[in-house]
Amino acid sequence: MAREASVERNTKETEIKLKLVLDGTGYSDIETGVGFFDHMLDGFTRHGLFDLCVRVHGDLNVDDHHTVEDTGIVLGNAIRMAAGDKKGIRRYGSCILPMDEVLVLCAVDLCGRPYLSWDAEFPTEKIGDMSSEMIREFFYAVSYSAGMNLHMKVLTAGNSHHMAEAMFKSFAKALDQALSVDERITDVLSTKGSL
Repeated sequence: MAREASVERNTKETEIKLKLVLDGTGYSDIETGVGFFDHMLDGFTRHGLFDLCVRVHGDLNVDDHHTVEDTGIVLGNAIRMAAGDKKGIRRYGSCILPMDEVLVLCAVDLCGRPYLSWDAEFPTEKIGDMSSEMIREFFYAVSYSAGMNLHMKVLTAGNSHHMAEAMFKSFAKALDQALSVDERITDVLSTKGSL
């Protein structure tokens, strides 16, 4: 059975259509109106080997806040829906990822309980056309909509672009690991019997 989800969300601030395939090839077709954000989502898709199609029309005349945060909400919902009952998945995933001078740690638990632990400070206010503070807001929205514990920690800081890129790629690798199926797990990996 295909692990995929299509989600549409329309508000006065954003109109979003998103399709996510968990067992993909790294194919992406992304247009959010925020160039640097598109670049980050493309990296997430390629390094997690997901397929992701996204179209966002947001109120960029205001700023990038609603576009980025609402995309995080929709992506989180798609992850939760595509993961289904989570039977057979590893549940946990982690990655320590280098990007030149930067080193980032990301750990994921698809436990059904939302939580974001964040330890990162960007040296610049913007990265390209995206506010650097929106990177935390994106991951917060994803973690709460998906119902996952998400820990993101910059172990060695440096260039803002490198930091953000390492975050998105390490999240992709950790999420792919957590979603991977292990034939030894016949139900859900929980003493409670549900996730």
